[in-house]
Amino acid sequence: MRDDELAAFFGRDDAALQQDPDWARAHTFLLQALEAGRVRAAARGDDGTWRANAWVKRAILLGFRRTDLHAMPVGDAPPFFDKPAYPPRSFVLADGVRLVPGGSAVRRGAFVAKGVVVMPPAYINVGAHVEAGTMVDSHALVGSCAQIGRNVHLSAGAQIGGVLEPANASPVVVEDGAFVGALCGVFEGFVVRERAVLAAGVVLTAATVVHDLVHGCARRGEIPAGAVVVPGTRPAAGDYAQQHGLQIASPLVVKYRDERTDAATALEQALR
Repeated sequence: MRDDELAAFFGRDDAALQQDPDWARAHTFLLQALEAGRVRAAARGDDGTWRANAWVKRAILLGFRRTDLHAMPVGDAPPFFDKPAYPPRSFVLADGVRLVPGGSAVRRGAFVAKGVVVMPPAYINVGAHVEAGTMVDSHALVGSCAQIGRNVHLSAGAQIGGVLEPANASPVVVEDGAFVGALCGVFEGFVVRERAVLAAGVVLTAATVVHDLVHGCARRGEIPAGAVVVPGTRPAAGDYAQQHGLQIASPLVVKYRDERTDAATALEQALR
């Protein structure tokens, strides 16, 4: 099926899709199109805004609804139990993906470009899109439909959350050249713009207030391009909080990278 035929097939209402006997064939073509990078769960518009491709996310969700839990043997190990619509993805040498031994898994329906490095153990979920030159380090997660740009570094323990439902909700995005430090978490459709740097332990959600100390403003939902972000706190509201000196986590933009400053240097300078 062509990509436009896929869009038309999965663009119908759920009742029609649930009963269509041609679903299995269309689902196979969907997986191939996702893995080739021809279709994806979100796209960046000319204005820089990321918008979900709702039909793609609905099609992925349908795969879970149309299949039952099955035993999935893996070599001599005890079987796993999952929905067979999205088994582990296999690669060949020509794919150019460095998948280091040690317990990592990439689910079918994920795009992983040539030159990506996956260190063990890591996990890349269905609908994710990981561009060339990116490092997915040990214990890192790339959640369902997350969009990861070129030459991104996802450090050990980084958690890039998945956003599969609702279908029109934009997934988490980490743009080209960004550096995500160890044990960071980026969730709920947050966008990290190109060349931004997140220091270890920064957590970003839709409700997170990020204070930009350079421009003197508060930000939500997005880290600007080139921003260097470190963990911080702000005073909690209320008499009880004030009496006990309680604080709420609030990441801080402490500087911006210039074209000559790499991520490691920018982060080291900021932390000093």
